[in-house]
Amino acid sequence: MKRVLSGIQPSGTLHIGNYFGMMKPSVELQENNECFYFIADYHALTTLPDAARLRECVHEVAVDFLACGIDPEKTAFFRQSDVPQVMELSWMLSCLTPIGLLERCHSFKDKVARGITPNHGLFTYPVLMAADILVYGSNQVPVGKDQKQHLEVTRDLAIRFNNQYGEVLVVPEPIIQESVAVVPGLDGQKMSKSYGNTIELFGEGKKVRKTFMKIVTDSTPMEDPKDPDSCNVFALYKLFATEDELAEMRKCYLAGGMGYGHAKQALFEKYSEHFAEMRERRAELLADSARVEQILLDGASRARAAAETVMSRVRKAVGLR
Repeated sequence: MKRVLSGIQPSGTLHIGNYFGMMKPSVELQENNECFYFIADYHALTTLPDAARLRECVHEVAVDFLACGIDPEKTAFFRQSDVPQVMELSWMLSCLTPIGLLERCHSFKDKVARGITPNHGLFTYPVLMAADILVYGSNQVPVGKDQKQHLEVTRDLAIRFNNQYGEVLVVPEPIIQESVAVVPGLDGQKMSKSYGNTIELFGEGKKVRKTFMKIVTDSTPMEDPKDPDSCNVFALYKLFATEDELAEMRKCYLAGGMGYGHAKQALFEKYSEHFAEMRERRAELLADSARVEQILLDGASRARAAAETVMSRVRKAVGLR
């Protein structure tokens, strides 16, 4: 059985891009793997200095993940900051990390380009990310095509460490999620909080329906045929519909006589249906904060045990007691 590691930042309300891009695959992976999933609150400090908001976001992410199917009996689910060994390994890796390697990382450049004030934490983010992966002896890490560089840095640092001190760290392999579609946002760009184009994961009622009605479409008149393959609404509908439902929607697009408003309503209904059971579980979890906290503490206990096994080898290798 492979040990799989993945994490998510508690940087705000989760959206359906998070669900289809990371959460749903994570739920599927826990069936046949030993999974360690963490909420990256240390990473969040690079851009979220509000203590109360950070605690709130961590709790919300925990509730949402559990509602979506993370099983604490199968998976170690925990807060990053509850495992002190990760920071210890991060420092040791920092002492082997060339500045040039960090300067080439896209994530730092992208965040600065979006107006985020650069700081040391943001610059050394990939080193902490490497420690997150390596401290548990992870064999595999799920990554999208646009995230491959993150794991390449981790592999580079693990190999550097092993070349210096012997075969101590496991060099992880990527699970390239080819089948995971890039979820388009309201404007057709990749769905991202940075672009302000998201659809909330657990939005409800008229407010979230209004969000669906904001999806950008072209100006083709209702009576004319429409191209489903160039339509944001159809691209999102694919995520929820069965093959038969998708074929029927395509037929309606090509035949004409259906407005984009009708397509948006059909998408909204599929969205509401898809998340209905998860929404009920979420309401139960929100009403039982103590249960959520205990799940995170239990997961952290398992994670610390795995991390300490690795760190005992690391400390000995580098010459520490």
